[in-house]
Amino acid sequence: MAQVLDTPKSAGPVSDPVTPAERTARRRTLLHWIAVHALGVAAALFFVLPFVFLFLTSLMSDQQALTRDLWPHPFEWSNYKEVFATEGFLTWWKNTLLYAGLGTVLTVVSSLPVAYALAKFRFRGRHLSLMLVISMMMLPPQVVVIPMYLFWAKQLDMSGTLWPLIIPMAFGDAFSIFLLRQFLLTIPNEYLDAAKVDGCGEFRTLLRVVIPMAKPGIAAVALFQFFYAWNDYFGPQIYASENPAAWTLSYGLESFKGAHHTDWNLTMAATVLVMAPVIVVFFFAQKAFVEGVTLTGVKG
Repeated sequence: MAQVLDTPKSAGPVSDPVTPAERTARRRTLLHWIAVHALGVAAALFFVLPFVFLFLTSLMSDQQALTRDLWPHPFEWSNYKEVFATEGFLTWWKNTLLYAGLGTVLTVVSSLPVAYALAKFRFRGRHLSLMLVISMMMLPPQVVVIPMYLFWAKQLDMSGTLWPLIIPMAFGDAFSIFLLRQFLLTIPNEYLDAAKVDGCGEFRTLLRVVIPMAKPGIAAVALFQFFYAWNDYFGPQIYASENPAAWTLSYGLESFKGAHHTDWNLTMAATVLVMAPVIVVFFFAQKAFVEGVTLTGVKG
């Protein structure tokens, strides 16, 4: 008997596992991703292109800098050497490093204990003290510039120096105190209580527990203060304008542009040298800076 073989039935049309609604959702997701990243790239170019133009112009010759050329030919790296050779430029660098560096250290050291007391201590007048700190933040510096100048210049005879700008930082800064206080509120009190149970006093608790946990907030405050001092033009103009040996980069750059108002290549090179340290510092510390600013104010 012949063996009867079962013939397979013809398969029907295979249904598509992806429904039209899912395809539409995926298409919308892809378009949203493209739109968001396109806007991000456009915003990045909007902020980066001026710096690229500044850097390329700093490498041009003085004749080419006045033309429409966008690419230097050849690259004049000697422009930076000429800027450094300008009389007083290295002095401006030293003064700015002194002002920004020492001022940042003094601000952090003096503001941190005050912020710790306002955040973790319970004492009568605590809220009034916080209100005074906030009111100092809202006080424009132009309001007190005349009495402060009379005090430092006439009474203490410190005009022509940067010390009237550096010494007050040893007594705290309202914005730094408030920012650190908001960050310290995010540190659970249980850590502080555990340290006190182990025999730590308030000062030791601040050094061993609070400071290691508050590094992002401290980094944010330090960067804010460093950037402010590095770019400060108003303060050096008030106190150090009469003494070129005490000028900072921000104030000296104005004098440099006045002396080289037609040499745009040298002016751009000097501007790049003034901006470079700030950009490098922020590039390496941006993680701590963003984390400190983000976590600040989680608790009120």
